[in-house]
Amino acid sequence: MTPPVDHPVDLVVDPSADLSTIGPTVRPAAPALSATALLELMWLASPALPVGGFSYSEGLEAAVEAGLVTNEDQARDWLSAQLQLSLARSDLAVVAQAIRAWRGEVAGPTDDINQATAIDHGVAGQVDVDRITELNTWVRLTRETSELRQQTEQMGRSLLEWLRIQDKQPKHAVPLGADDPAPEAAPDARLAVLAALKPAPTWPVAHALALARSSAPLREALLAHGFGWVENMVQAALKAVPLGQSSGQRILAALIAVLPEAVDQAMRLGDDERQSHSPMLAILSARHETQYSRLFRS
Repeated sequence: MTPPVDHPVDLVVDPSADLSTIGPTVRPAAPALSATALLELMWLASPALPVGGFSYSEGLEAAVEAGLVTNEDQARDWLSAQLQLSLARSDLAVVAQAIRAWRGEVAGPTDDINQATAIDHGVAGQVDVDRITELNTWVRLTRETSELRQQTEQMGRSLLEWLRIQDKQPKHAVPLGADDPAPEAAPDARLAVLAALKPAPTWPVAHALALARSSAPLREALLAHGFGWVENMVQAALKAVPLGQSSGQRILAALIAVLPEAVDQAMRLGDDERQSHSPMLAILSARHETQYSRLFRS
């Protein structure tokens, strides 16, 4: 008989496992997301974040020009493929690894996404500067066109400036009737590490720091990063194809449905499995550099 437990558990079966020899994997339920952490994630996923993401289509505008995306169904399929074949295998995986490095967490050996809680709450330590530098370099070197490289560097620099501004803001409101203001928090030393990345911090590494500064668990932080990408790309599709608002909402719903699986895939990837190789997207991005009429910078 299974002994009783004093905390809720999730019973998850690994789909690749031989069910005749092993049983379900048991893990503690994920900690509840606090209201503060939830609002921070909503903020970081918002298109109002002043990093210029709205000005990029990541090759979608060139796909429209080439006649590959001309209606709602094609836009949905294009963005779904880009999410699962490109973003999940590269940027989302980098963000997952960079968040751990920014938080100084030490993940235990695991290949199971169902043990992610152990990774989320790893041993806190010093920021792994070498790891951050390695991930930032990987992002730059795997951007296949100048437009895509300029995008990740520009958005990374803009987010760094935004983080510097946020770091100077009071962290807590002064209680009503208090005589003295709340003491200022010490500056976040990780911003100096981000600023020192050459030639510039990339968007996935910079956004990973912003997410790491929140109290959100890793998986929820990745969902926020992915949703920010999804919302921005749907808005790009509305302008470039063009599409109506109802079409945009249907595409958004379809992408949200596959986003959790993409995040789980990204969390499982190791360095040797991470990749950024999308030949058609790279060709379209290169063509976009000389496209006659353009709304977007990529």
